[in-house]
Amino acid sequence: GAGGGRGAAWPLSLLAFAAAARALAFPRGRPGGTPRPPCQDPRLHPLLRRHVKPKKQHEIRRLGKLLQRLGQATGCDRVVDVGAGQGHLSRLLAFGLGLSVTAVEGDGRLAGTAERFDRELLRELGKMGVPGKKEGPPRRRQNPPRRPQSPLTPRGPRHVAGRLDPGAPWGEFLLPPDPPGPGPAAKNPLGGPGGSEKGERVLVTGLHACGDLSPALLRHFARSPAVAAVASVACCYMKLSTPPQPPGSPPGYPLSAWVAGLPGHELSYRAREAACHALEEYTGRLGGESGRLRAHCYRAVLETLIRAADPGKKRPGVQTVKKAHALSFPQYARLGLPRVGLDPAALPLDSEAVGAMLEQQHKVVAFFSLTLLLAPLVETLILLDRLLYLREQGFQCALVPLFDPRSSPRNLVLVAARTPLGTALSGLDEDSSEDEDSSEDEDSSEDEDAGVTEPPGEGQD
Repeated sequence: GAGGGRGAAWPLSLLAFAAAARALAFPRGRPGGTPRPPCQDPRLHPLLRRHVKPKKQHEIRRLGKLLQRLGQATGCDRVVDVGAGQGHLSRLLAFGLGLSVTAVEGDGRLAGTAERFDRELLRELGKMGVPGKKEGPPRRRQNPPRRPQSPLTPRGPRHVAGRLDPGAPWGEFLLPPDPPGPGPAAKNPLGGPGGSEKGERVLVTGLHACGDLSPALLRHFARSPAVAAVASVACCYMKLSTPPQPPGSPPGYPLSAWVAGLPGHELSYRAREAACHALEEYTGRLGGESGRLRAHCYRAVLETLIRAADPGKKRPGVQTVKKAHALSFPQYARLGLPRVGLDPAALPLDSEAVGAMLEQQHKVVAFFSLTLLLAPLVETLILLDRLLYLREQGFQCALVPLFDPRSSPRNLVLVAARTPLGTALSGLDEDSSEDEDSSEDEDSSEDEDAGVTEPPGEGQD
Protein backbone atom coordinates (compact mmCIF):
# COMPACT_ATOMS: atom_id res chain seq x y z
CA GLY A 1 0.00 0.00 0.00
CA ALA A 2 0.94 3.68 -0.03
CA GLY A 3 2.12 3.50 3.55
CA GLY A 4 4.31 0.45 3.03
CA GLY A 5 7.63 2.22 2.46
CA ARG A 6 10.78 2.21 4.59
CA GLY A 7 9.99 2.85 8.25
CA ALA A 8 6.30 1.90 7.95
CA ALA A 9 4.78 -0.10 10.79
CA TRP A 10 4.18 -3.75 9.94
CA PRO A 11 0.93 -5.45 10.96
CA LEU A 12 1.24 -7.37 14.22
CA SER A 13 0.11 -10.55 12.47
CA LEU A 14 3.05 -10.27 10.03
CA LEU A 15 5.50 -9.52 12.84
CA ALA A 16 4.25 -12.58 14.74
CA PHE A 17 4.51 -14.70 11.61
CA ALA A 18 8.12 -13.64 11.03
CA ALA A 19 9.04 -14.18 14.69
CA ALA A 20 7.49 -17.66 14.71
CA ALA A 21 9.31 -18.64 11.49
CA ARG A 22 12.66 -17.56 12.95
CA ALA A 23 12.04 -19.23 16.30
CA LEU A 24 11.12 -22.60 14.79
CA ALA A 25 14.05 -22.82 12.36
CA PHE A 26 17.41 -24.37 13.17
CA PRO A 27 20.07 -21.73 13.96
CA ARG A 28 22.26 -21.10 10.90
CA GLY A 29 25.12 -19.34 12.66
CA ARG A 30 25.68 -15.60 12.97
CA PRO A 31 26.96 -14.23 9.67
CA GLY A 32 27.46 -10.69 11.02
CA GLY A 33 29.43 -7.98 9.26
CA THR A 34 28.79 -6.66 5.78
CA PRO A 35 28.25 -9.26 3.04
CA ARG A 36 31.10 -9.31 0.53
CA PRO A 37 32.33 -11.76 -2.08
CA PRO A 38 34.39 -14.65 -0.68
CA CYS A 39 38.12 -14.46 -1.32
CA GLN A 40 40.98 -16.90 -1.69
CA ASP A 41 41.56 -18.80 1.55
CA PRO A 42 45.19 -18.29 2.68
CA ARG A 43 44.85 -21.16 5.15
CA LEU A 44 44.74 -23.69 2.31
CA HIS A 45 47.93 -24.76 0.60
CA PRO A 46 48.23 -23.00 -2.81
CA LEU A 47 48.12 -26.33 -4.66
CA LEU A 48 44.83 -27.19 -2.96
CA ARG A 49 43.32 -23.87 -4.07
CA ARG A 50 43.88 -24.60 -7.75
CA HIS A 51 40.66 -25.01 -9.74
CA VAL A 52 38.66 -24.32 -6.55
CA LYS A 53 36.36 -21.32 -6.16
CA PRO A 54 36.62 -19.33 -2.89
CA LYS A 55 33.21 -20.58 -1.70
CA LYS A 56 34.30 -24.19 -2.14
CA GLN A 57 37.66 -23.47 -0.47
CA HIS A 58 35.84 -22.32 2.65
CA GLU A 59 33.60 -25.41 2.61
CA ILE A 60 36.27 -28.07 2.09
CA ARG A 61 38.57 -26.53 4.70
CA ARG A 62 35.84 -26.48 7.37
CA LEU A 63 34.42 -29.91 6.50
CA GLY A 64 37.94 -31.31 6.31
CA LYS A 65 38.60 -30.22 9.89
CA LEU A 66 35.37 -31.82 11.05
CA LEU A 67 36.18 -35.12 9.31
CA GLN A 68 39.69 -35.06 10.75
CA ARG A 69 38.22 -34.70 14.24
CA LEU A 70 35.67 -37.45 13.55
CA GLY A 71 38.50 -39.70 12.44
CA GLN A 72 40.44 -39.01 15.63
CA ALA A 73 37.35 -39.63 17.78
CA THR A 74 36.43 -42.92 16.04
CA GLY A 75 39.92 -44.21 15.28
CA CYS A 76 39.25 -44.16 11.50
CA ASP A 77 41.62 -42.80 8.89
CA ARG A 78 39.65 -44.04 5.86
CA VAL A 79 37.08 -41.75 4.25
CA VAL A 80 34.61 -42.44 1.44
CA ASP A 81 33.57 -39.19 -0.26
CA VAL A 82 30.30 -39.86 -2.13
CA GLY A 83 29.33 -37.46 -4.89
CA ALA A 84 32.92 -36.24 -4.98
CA GLY A 85 32.61 -34.24 -8.20
CA GLN A 86 35.99 -32.94 -9.31
CA GLY A 87 37.57 -34.22 -6.10
CA HIS A 88 38.32 -30.95 -4.30
CA LEU A 89 37.34 -32.25 -0.84
CA SER A 90 38.99 -35.62 -1.49
CA ARG A 91 42.29 -33.94 -2.44
CA LEU A 92 42.28 -31.88 0.75
CA LEU A 93 41.57 -34.96 2.87
CA ALA A 94 44.24 -37.07 1.16
CA PHE A 95 47.06 -34.68 0.22
CA GLY A 96 46.40 -32.12 2.94
CA LEU A 97 45.34 -34.20 5.96
CA GLY A 98 46.96 -37.54 5.16
CA LEU A 99 43.75 -39.59 5.23
CA SER A 100 43.10 -42.63 3.04
CA VAL A 101 40.33 -41.45 0.71
CA THR A 102 38.07 -43.14 -1.81
CA ALA A 103 36.18 -40.64 -3.97
CA VAL A 104 32.96 -41.97 -5.52
CA GLU A 105 31.39 -39.95 -8.36
CA GLY A 106 28.42 -40.89 -10.50
CA ASP A 107 29.52 -38.84 -13.52
CA GLY A 108 32.45 -40.59 -15.21
CA ARG A 109 33.61 -37.34 -16.81
CA LEU A 110 33.91 -35.59 -13.44
CA ALA A 111 35.80 -38.56 -12.00
CA GLY A 112 38.22 -38.31 -14.93
CA THR A 113 38.70 -34.59 -14.32
CA ALA A 114 39.41 -35.29 -10.64
CA GLU A 115 42.13 -37.78 -11.57
CA ARG A 116 43.68 -35.23 -13.94
CA PHE A 117 43.76 -32.62 -11.18
CA ASP A 118 45.43 -35.16 -8.88
CA ARG A 119 48.13 -35.81 -11.47
CA GLU A 120 48.73 -32.07 -11.83
CA LEU A 121 49.22 -31.74 -8.08
CA LEU A 122 51.57 -34.72 -7.94
CA ARG A 123 53.66 -33.26 -10.78
CA GLU A 124 54.00 -30.00 -8.88
CA LEU A 125 55.05 -31.84 -5.73
CA GLY A 126 57.62 -33.73 -7.77
CA LYS A 127 59.07 -30.49 -9.14
CA MET A 128 59.42 -29.12 -5.63
CA GLY A 129 61.34 -32.15 -4.44
CA VAL A 130 59.94 -31.85 -0.92
CA PRO A 131 56.19 -32.48 -0.56
CA GLY A 132 54.43 -29.37 0.64
CA LYS A 133 57.09 -26.87 -0.30
CA LYS A 134 55.47 -23.64 -1.42
CA GLU A 135 55.40 -22.90 -5.12
CA GLY A 136 57.61 -20.03 -6.33
CA PRO A 137 59.23 -17.28 -4.26
CA PRO A 138 57.50 -16.27 -1.02
CA ARG A 139 55.08 -13.39 -1.29
CA ARG A 140 55.12 -10.45 1.04
CA ARG A 141 52.12 -10.41 3.34
CA GLN A 142 51.11 -7.57 5.60
CA ASN A 143 49.14 -10.03 7.73
CA PRO A 144 50.78 -13.48 7.49
CA PRO A 145 48.95 -16.58 8.74
CA ARG A 146 49.27 -17.27 12.42
CA ARG A 147 50.63 -20.74 11.71
CA PRO A 148 52.66 -21.99 8.73
CA GLN A 149 50.78 -24.13 6.22
CA SER A 150 51.08 -27.85 6.78
CA PRO A 151 53.10 -29.76 4.17
CA LEU A 152 51.26 -31.95 1.68
CA THR A 153 51.61 -35.72 1.55
CA PRO A 154 52.29 -37.46 -1.79
CA ARG A 155 49.38 -39.90 -1.34
CA GLY A 156 46.31 -38.93 -3.34
CA PRO A 157 42.73 -40.18 -3.25
CA ARG A 158 41.47 -43.22 -5.12
CA HIS A 159 38.72 -42.34 -7.61
CA VAL A 160 35.79 -44.63 -8.36
CA ALA A 161 33.21 -43.88 -11.06
CA GLY A 162 29.88 -45.23 -9.84
CA ARG A 163 26.46 -44.19 -8.57
CA LEU A 164 24.98 -44.97 -5.19
CA ASP A 165 22.04 -47.37 -5.25
CA PRO A 166 19.76 -46.24 -2.39
CA GLY A 167 18.02 -49.60 -2.16
CA ALA A 168 21.02 -51.92 -2.36
CA PRO A 169 22.88 -53.43 0.60
CA TRP A 170 26.03 -51.54 1.57
CA GLY A 171 28.31 -54.11 0.02
CA GLU A 172 26.57 -53.75 -3.37
CA PHE A 173 25.95 -50.04 -3.39
CA LEU A 174 27.54 -49.10 -6.72
CA LEU A 175 25.73 -48.74 -10.03
CA PRO A 176 27.50 -47.93 -13.32
CA PRO A 177 28.34 -44.24 -13.77
CA ASP A 178 26.15 -42.03 -15.95
CA PRO A 179 27.64 -40.98 -18.29
CA PRO A 180 30.23 -43.78 -18.20
CA GLY A 181 33.90 -43.08 -17.69
CA PRO A 182 36.76 -44.19 -19.94
CA GLY A 183 37.98 -46.96 -17.66
CA PRO A 184 36.58 -50.41 -16.74
CA ALA A 185 33.62 -50.81 -14.40
CA ALA A 186 34.53 -50.01 -10.82
CA LYS A 187 34.46 -52.46 -7.98
CA ASN A 188 32.75 -51.58 -4.74
CA PRO A 189 35.37 -49.72 -2.65
CA LEU A 190 33.90 -51.07 0.57
CA GLY A 191 34.22 -54.78 -0.05
CA GLY A 192 31.51 -57.33 0.67
CA PRO A 193 28.18 -57.00 2.48
CA GLY A 194 28.43 -55.75 6.04
CA GLY A 195 32.11 -54.96 5.81
CA SER A 196 34.62 -52.68 4.19
CA GLU A 197 37.73 -53.13 2.15
CA LYS A 198 40.41 -54.94 4.24
CA GLY A 199 37.87 -55.13 7.08
CA GLU A 200 38.53 -51.55 8.20
CA ARG A 201 35.89 -49.10 9.33
CA VAL A 202 35.30 -45.92 7.36
CA LEU A 203 33.89 -42.44 7.59
CA VAL A 204 31.39 -41.47 4.88
CA THR A 205 30.78 -37.92 3.72
CA GLY A 206 28.89 -36.08 1.01
CA LEU A 207 29.42 -32.36 0.43
CA HIS A 208 26.17 -30.99 -1.03
CA ALA A 209 25.00 -34.45 -2.02
CA CYS A 210 22.07 -33.75 -4.32
CA GLY A 211 18.45 -34.84 -3.78
CA ASP A 212 18.05 -38.47 -2.69
CA LEU A 213 21.80 -39.01 -2.42
CA SER A 214 21.94 -37.54 1.09
CA PRO A 215 19.14 -39.79 2.47
CA ALA A 216 20.82 -42.76 0.77
CA LEU A 217 24.05 -42.03 2.65
CA LEU A 218 22.15 -42.02 5.95
CA ARG A 219 20.38 -45.28 5.14
CA HIS A 220 23.67 -46.97 4.26
CA PHE A 221 25.24 -45.67 7.47
CA ALA A 222 22.35 -47.09 9.49
CA ARG A 223 22.63 -50.50 7.79
CA SER A 224 26.40 -50.96 7.79
CA PRO A 225 28.42 -51.42 11.00
CA ALA A 226 31.53 -50.79 8.87
CA VAL A 227 30.63 -47.09 8.67
CA ALA A 228 31.76 -45.49 11.92
CA ALA A 229 30.36 -42.03 11.21
CA VAL A 230 28.77 -39.90 8.52
CA ALA A 231 28.92 -36.17 7.78
CA SER A 232 26.29 -35.08 5.27
CA VAL A 233 25.70 -31.66 3.70
CA ALA A 234 22.51 -31.67 1.64
CA CYS A 235 21.26 -29.62 -1.30
CA CYS A 236 18.62 -29.65 -4.05
CA TYR A 237 15.70 -30.50 -1.76
CA MET A 238 13.28 -30.18 -4.70
CA LYS A 239 14.86 -33.33 -6.20
CA LEU A 240 13.89 -35.44 -3.19
CA SER A 241 11.50 -38.28 -3.96
CA THR A 242 8.26 -38.27 -1.97
CA PRO A 243 5.43 -40.80 -1.56
CA PRO A 244 3.97 -42.61 -3.33
CA GLN A 245 7.03 -44.56 -4.48
CA PRO A 246 7.35 -47.88 -6.36
CA PRO A 247 7.78 -50.97 -4.16
CA GLY A 248 11.34 -51.30 -2.94
CA SER A 249 12.12 -47.61 -3.53
CA PRO A 250 12.00 -45.75 -0.21
CA PRO A 251 11.32 -42.01 -0.49
CA GLY A 252 13.93 -39.38 0.22
CA TYR A 253 11.37 -37.59 2.41
CA PRO A 254 10.14 -38.46 4.97
CA LEU A 255 12.71 -40.82 6.51
CA SER A 256 11.63 -40.92 10.16
CA ALA A 257 8.56 -42.64 11.54
CA TRP A 258 7.82 -39.54 13.63
CA VAL A 259 7.61 -37.12 10.71
CA ALA A 260 5.80 -39.67 8.53
CA GLY A 261 3.09 -39.80 11.18
CA LEU A 262 2.85 -36.02 11.54
CA PRO A 263 -0.36 -34.56 10.05
CA GLY A 264 0.43 -32.11 7.29
CA HIS A 265 4.09 -33.14 6.93
CA GLU A 266 3.87 -33.26 3.13
CA LEU A 267 6.06 -30.73 1.31
CA SER A 268 5.27 -29.56 -2.20
CA TYR A 269 7.88 -29.22 -4.92
CA ARG A 270 7.58 -25.43 -4.62
CA ALA A 271 8.22 -25.51 -0.87
CA ARG A 272 11.26 -27.75 -1.25
CA GLU A 273 12.61 -25.62 -4.09
CA ALA A 274 12.24 -22.44 -2.02
CA ALA A 275 14.27 -24.02 0.79
CA CYS A 276 17.30 -24.03 -1.53
CA HIS A 277 17.47 -20.24 -1.95
CA ALA A 278 20.08 -18.02 -0.32
CA LEU A 279 18.25 -16.22 2.49
CA GLU A 280 21.18 -14.16 3.75
CA GLU A 281 22.11 -12.93 0.27
CA TYR A 282 18.51 -11.93 -0.47
CA THR A 283 18.27 -10.07 2.83
CA GLY A 284 21.29 -8.04 1.77
CA ARG A 285 19.64 -7.23 -1.54
CA LEU A 286 16.47 -6.06 0.22
CA GLY A 287 18.41 -3.87 2.61
CA GLY A 288 20.26 -2.16 -0.20
CA GLU A 289 17.24 -1.98 -2.51
CA SER A 290 19.42 -3.74 -5.07
CA GLY A 291 18.61 -3.60 -8.76
CA ARG A 292 19.18 -7.36 -8.77
CA LEU A 293 15.66 -7.74 -7.37
CA ARG A 294 14.44 -7.06 -10.91
CA ALA A 295 15.50 -10.58 -11.91
CA HIS A 296 12.72 -12.11 -9.77
CA CYS A 297 10.06 -10.19 -11.67
CA TYR A 298 11.69 -11.10 -14.98
CA ARG A 299 11.57 -14.77 -14.07
CA ALA A 300 7.91 -14.57 -12.99
CA VAL A 301 6.88 -12.87 -16.25
CA LEU A 302 8.93 -15.32 -18.32
CA GLU A 303 7.30 -18.33 -16.67
CA THR A 304 3.87 -16.77 -17.28
CA LEU A 305 4.68 -16.48 -20.98
CA ILE A 306 6.07 -20.03 -21.11
CA ARG A 307 2.95 -21.53 -19.54
CA ALA A 308 0.69 -19.53 -21.86
CA ALA A 309 2.61 -20.85 -24.86
CA ASP A 310 2.88 -24.41 -23.56
CA PRO A 311 0.57 -25.26 -20.59
CA GLY A 312 2.38 -28.58 -20.16
CA LYS A 313 5.53 -26.84 -18.92
CA LYS A 314 4.65 -26.52 -15.23
CA ARG A 315 8.29 -26.38 -14.12
CA PRO A 316 10.18 -24.90 -17.04
CA GLY A 317 13.61 -25.24 -15.46
CA VAL A 318 15.07 -22.10 -17.03
CA GLN A 319 18.67 -21.92 -15.95
CA THR A 320 20.01 -18.73 -14.41
CA VAL A 321 20.63 -15.93 -16.88
CA LYS A 322 23.82 -14.15 -15.85
CA LYS A 323 23.49 -10.46 -14.93
CA ALA A 324 19.78 -10.55 -15.70
CA HIS A 325 19.22 -7.31 -13.76
CA ALA A 326 21.38 -5.44 -16.28
CA LEU A 327 19.22 -6.55 -19.24
CA SER A 328 15.92 -5.35 -20.58
CA PHE A 329 13.13 -7.92 -20.33
CA PRO A 330 13.14 -8.68 -24.08
CA GLN A 331 16.90 -9.31 -23.90
CA TYR A 332 16.40 -11.57 -20.88
CA ALA A 333 13.56 -13.48 -22.55
CA ARG A 334 15.53 -14.01 -25.77
CA LEU A 335 18.20 -15.77 -23.70
CA GLY A 336 15.80 -17.81 -21.56
CA LEU A 337 13.12 -19.01 -24.00
CA PRO A 338 15.39 -21.14 -26.25
CA ARG A 339 16.44 -23.10 -23.14
CA VAL A 340 12.92 -24.50 -22.90
CA GLY A 341 12.51 -25.03 -26.63
CA LEU A 342 10.50 -21.89 -27.44
CA ASP A 343 11.14 -19.33 -30.18
CA PRO A 344 11.39 -15.76 -28.77
CA ALA A 345 10.15 -14.35 -32.08
CA ALA A 346 6.85 -16.19 -31.64
CA LEU A 347 5.99 -14.56 -28.30
CA PRO A 348 4.90 -10.96 -27.53
CA LEU A 349 7.86 -9.66 -25.50
CA ASP A 350 6.98 -5.95 -25.81
CA SER A 351 3.21 -6.13 -25.39
CA GLU A 352 1.15 -3.99 -23.02
CA ALA A 353 0.32 -7.12 -21.02
CA VAL A 354 4.02 -7.80 -20.46
CA GLY A 355 4.57 -4.17 -19.47
CA ALA A 356 1.70 -4.36 -16.96
CA MET A 357 3.23 -7.48 -15.38
CA LEU A 358 6.66 -5.84 -15.13
CA GLU A 359 5.07 -2.97 -13.20
CA GLN A 360 4.12 -5.47 -10.48
CA GLN A 361 7.74 -5.99 -9.41
CA HIS A 362 7.02 -4.79 -5.87
CA LYS A 363 4.38 -7.51 -5.46
CA VAL A 364 6.74 -10.18 -6.79
CA VAL A 365 9.43 -9.05 -4.34
CA ALA A 366 6.94 -9.08 -1.45
CA PHE A 367 5.76 -12.59 -2.34
CA PHE A 368 9.31 -13.88 -2.75
CA SER A 369 10.28 -12.32 0.58
CA LEU A 370 7.49 -14.18 2.38
CA THR A 371 8.53 -17.37 0.60
CA LEU A 372 12.13 -17.00 1.77
CA LEU A 373 10.96 -16.23 5.29
CA LEU A 374 9.57 -19.77 5.34
CA ALA A 375 12.53 -21.34 3.50
CA PRO A 376 14.65 -22.05 6.63
CA LEU A 377 11.57 -23.58 8.25
CA VAL A 378 11.11 -26.02 5.36
CA GLU A 379 14.80 -26.92 5.48
CA THR A 380 14.47 -27.44 9.23
CA LEU A 381 11.65 -29.94 8.76
CA ILE A 382 13.64 -31.89 6.16
CA LEU A 383 16.79 -32.00 8.30
CA LEU A 384 14.86 -32.68 11.51
CA ASP A 385 13.31 -35.66 9.74
CA ARG A 386 16.80 -37.00 9.00
CA LEU A 387 17.99 -36.28 12.51
CA LEU A 388 15.03 -38.14 14.02
CA TYR A 389 15.50 -41.06 11.62
CA LEU A 390 18.99 -41.56 13.02
CA ARG A 391 17.92 -40.96 16.61
CA GLU A 392 15.07 -43.49 16.28
CA GLN A 393 17.73 -46.12 15.57
CA GLY A 394 19.87 -45.15 18.53
CA PHE A 395 22.68 -43.21 16.84
CA GLN A 396 24.47 -40.14 18.15
CA CYS A 397 23.66 -37.22 15.87
CA ALA A 398 23.82 -33.44 15.64
CA LEU A 399 23.36 -30.57 13.18
CA VAL A 400 26.22 -28.11 12.93
CA PRO A 401 26.11 -24.73 11.09
CA LEU A 402 29.61 -25.31 9.78
CA PHE A 403 29.84 -22.82 6.91
CA ASP A 404 29.29 -19.09 6.62
CA PRO A 405 25.65 -18.80 5.43
CA ARG A 406 26.46 -15.66 3.44
CA SER A 407 28.55 -17.61 0.95
CA SER A 408 27.23 -21.15 1.59
CA PRO A 409 23.43 -21.13 1.97
CA ARG A 410 23.34 -24.90 2.61
CA ASN A 411 25.59 -24.59 5.63
CA LEU A 412 24.11 -27.16 8.03
CA VAL A 413 26.08 -30.40 8.37
CA LEU A 414 24.36 -33.49 9.73
CA VAL A 415 26.85 -35.54 11.74
CA ALA A 416 26.10 -39.02 13.08
CA ALA A 417 28.23 -41.71 14.70
CA ARG A 418 27.99 -44.98 16.59
CA THR A 419 29.90 -43.47 19.51
CA PRO A 420 29.46 -40.16 21.42
CA LEU A 421 30.21 -37.08 19.33
CA GLY A 422 31.26 -34.81 22.16
CA THR A 423 35.01 -34.93 21.49
CA ALA A 424 34.72 -34.27 17.77
CA LEU A 425 32.20 -31.45 18.06
CA SER A 426 33.78 -29.69 21.02
CA GLY A 427 36.88 -29.09 18.94
CA LEU A 428 34.92 -27.04 16.42
CA ASP A 429 34.95 -24.07 18.78
CA GLU A 430 38.75 -24.25 18.90
CA ASP A 431 38.86 -24.36 15.11
CA SER A 432 36.58 -21.33 14.96
CA SER A 433 38.80 -19.33 17.30
CA GLU A 434 41.86 -20.25 15.26
CA ASP A 435 40.10 -19.18 12.07
CA GLU A 436 39.13 -15.82 13.55
CA ASP A 437 42.68 -15.04 14.67
CA SER A 438 44.56 -16.41 11.67
CA SER A 439 44.22 -13.42 9.33
CA GLU A 440 42.85 -9.92 9.56
CA ASP A 441 42.07 -10.14 5.87
CA GLU A 442 39.21 -12.54 6.65
CA ASP A 443 35.95 -11.55 8.31
CA SER A 444 36.39 -12.67 11.91
CA SER A 445 32.75 -13.65 12.21
CA GLU A 446 32.98 -16.29 9.46
CA ASP A 447 33.39 -19.29 11.72
CA GLU A 448 31.94 -17.84 14.91
CA ASP A 449 29.45 -19.67 17.06
CA ALA A 450 29.54 -23.09 15.42
CA GLY A 451 26.60 -24.21 17.52
CA VAL A 452 25.18 -27.71 17.65
CA THR A 453 21.49 -28.58 17.41
CA GLU A 454 20.24 -31.82 18.89
CA PRO A 455 16.91 -33.51 18.19
CA PRO A 456 14.19 -33.61 20.86
CA GLY A 457 14.83 -36.12 23.59
CA GLU A 458 17.85 -37.06 25.60
CA GLY A 459 21.04 -35.04 25.09
CA GLN A 460 24.30 -36.45 23.90
CA ASP A 461 26.80 -37.94 26.25
